[in-house]
Amino acid sequence: MKYLILILAIPFSLMAQNKYGLTPMKMAEYTQSVKTNPDNELINLAEFIPGIVLEIRYATTNNFTGEKIYNLARAYARKPVAESLRKIQDDLKKQGLSVKIFDGYRPYSATVMFYETYHDTTYVASPYKGSRHNRGCAIDLTIIDLKTGKELPMPTEYDSFKKEAWPTTPVADPVIRKNRKTLIEAMEKHGFKVNASEWWHFDFVGWQKFAVMDIDFEELENH
Repeated sequence: MKYLILILAIPFSLMAQNKYGLTPMKMAEYTQSVKTNPDNELINLAEFIPGIVLEIRYATTNNFTGEKIYNLARAYARKPVAESLRKIQDDLKKQGLSVKIFDGYRPYSATVMFYETYHDTTYVASPYKGSRHNRGCAIDLTIIDLKTGKELPMPTEYDSFKKEAWPTTPVADPVIRKNRKTLIEAMEKHGFKVNASEWWHFDFVGWQKFAVMDIDFEELENH
């Protein structure tokens, strides 16, 4: 019985590390890494980018899991990622548009949950490698009209697991086709690459330099 109690006492995130053979960075290591290299810092995007809009779906039940994954509705990204996003926001504002973020940095434990909910790695990251979101180098986003506050029409809804969500899938509607092109071009101009199966998901070029992390938003906010 005492062994069972010990197993149950192990945090879920640690069990996930052992199960998938990956040991993500925790707060103490992260803090030290920022001292060594300021680019490692996770930046709160809402505070850093004027006018940016957040709709953090995983802080609600309005996502593909049907469950609330985050306790706080926050969007973080590594410092160079945040700086590039601010340039993108400046460019879009000149067109009467704005960035709307669905997700940024994502703790590794959330990636494990996603994988165990939906095993297709076309749409969810493998916990054996970790997500680029876990590295603070991926952003899920769309663009909105500043006058109306409404999202521009895109090929699918966010988190769609359909081929229509692929950025290479032909789009008949010229307005939707133009909107998708506007988003992709704005992101690529400042160092991002669109994901092959999700028009809303962009990876920062150079993400390989950053470690996978499993740090909750609460820890970041209280740090």
